[in-house]
Amino acid sequence: MEHVGVIGLGNIGGAIAANLVADGHHVTVSDVDPSRARAVAGAEAVAGAAAVAAASEITVTSLPTPDAVAGVADQWVDAAAAEAILLDISTSAPATNRELAARLRGSGHHFVEAPLTGGAIGAQNRSLVFMVGGDDEAVARCMPILDKLGRATFHLGPVGAGTTMKLANSLLAFTCIWASLEALSLAAAADLDLRTAIDVVRTGGASNFFMDRMVDGIDTRGRPPQFSLTLAAKDARLIDDLAVDSGVPAPVAGAIRQVFADAVERGLGEHDWSDLVLAAEARTGLDLTLGAAPDAGEGAA
Repeated sequence: MEHVGVIGLGNIGGAIAANLVADGHHVTVSDVDPSRARAVAGAEAVAGAAAVAAASEITVTSLPTPDAVAGVADQWVDAAAAEAILLDISTSAPATNRELAARLRGSGHHFVEAPLTGGAIGAQNRSLVFMVGGDDEAVARCMPILDKLGRATFHLGPVGAGTTMKLANSLLAFTCIWASLEALSLAAAADLDLRTAIDVVRTGGASNFFMDRMVDGIDTRGRPPQFSLTLAAKDARLIDDLAVDSGVPAPVAGAIRQVFADAVERGLGEHDWSDLVLAAEARTGLDLTLGAAPDAGEGAA
């Protein structure tokens, strides 16, 4: 049993805290919304990062921005015991994570990054994929916890490597979704049946995860936000910044940054990212709903 802290109890952090309790750890939690902390049954709710640090050997942070992570780290470091680990599962920037790791190393602590994919459902169902960066010894201490929270954990190298992989993965995910919406817009503009267009793409081999598994839900709008378009826009900005900092020409990254910024500017920031279709419709004036699926027996002899 470990003494584990969790700071940031949103859709992902709250589910992870609950699973840590179920795994038998002594869990201390804190959130800017105290009701979220009180809602984690079996955990000790405290006020602030310093109180979590004082009670924990490993502290997990699940926060919305790099600045939020840095602010929590400033509070955490003064109360954390020597050799304690700050395990950040947020999506941040490689450079800022490397700076944070160096600062914590200088105070006798450890920093491990473990950004993830799988979302809130993955956090609840322990099907997350963690992309880890950090020193071997500190990562080894975190692995038993991460391995039980997800379905795969990849240690990619030192701090910065995990976050780089997360941003590369997100570039693919964002691009697949937006390219699919643009393709459907072209089909809609030509009055093609969208369900038939989807079947062609799936059959012809140009498909992707969105067209294979998500597009059938395109008519459902206004879902409770699991991953908001504001957070997606933040990640898109980090992706583009990484490309610039790395000296890698990445015009697609720049375009995706603009797409998500535009969605937020259209007032969709608090929508779930599945509502990106609303931004596509607003840009084109086209209707991208699929309508009711044809009856299985329709057209039968």
